[in-house]
Amino acid sequence: MKKQLLPIAILLAVTGTVKSQIAIGKPTVTNASVSLEFADTENRGFVLPYVETKTGITDNGTIIYDTTDYKVKYLKDSGTWTDLSVDDTGTANILIQTNKIESPTAKSVIGSAAATDSTPGILILSDTDKAMILPQVASPHLNIIDPAPGLMAYDTVKRQLAVYNGTVWTFWKP
Repeated sequence: MKKQLLPIAILLAVTGTVKSQIAIGKPTVTNASVSLEFADTENRGFVLPYVETKTGITDNGTIIYDTTDYKVKYLKDSGTWTDLSVDDTGTANILIQTNKIESPTAKSVIGSAAATDSTPGILILSDTDKAMILPQVASPHLNIIDPAPGLMAYDTVKRQLAVYNGTVWTFWKP
């Protein structure tokens, strides 16, 4: 009987400590409406997944770095990709990703539905009542040294989204 209860007790202890919110670069999440929150104390951004083909990507809200044309893109309206780069130079060093071996089943899910979420993707935020807060950097185009293509951050000076496509920064304001 003791041998059967021990694995159950361990499972309950682990299950009880799993959080649906994650803080990166800081000890705790400071906002109850956030699934993934980054520290605002460093000049770093969030690098998007590099994608060579968009075939099969159908979930609205997906954000990728498209290696075919070196652009950051956002999927909306079930198949309409919106370009967040707004740059046509098409030159970026993507060797940081292209030389890596990828596991097609690898993914991380953050949120209350993490155990049952079947959404395809590398990083899934499964909560329907929480968001992701991007890293907050003052003037990322000046303060992030050697940014990677596909990097995103929130510019705290201009109060807008900053996107680096490997060549130039673009800024998005609501």
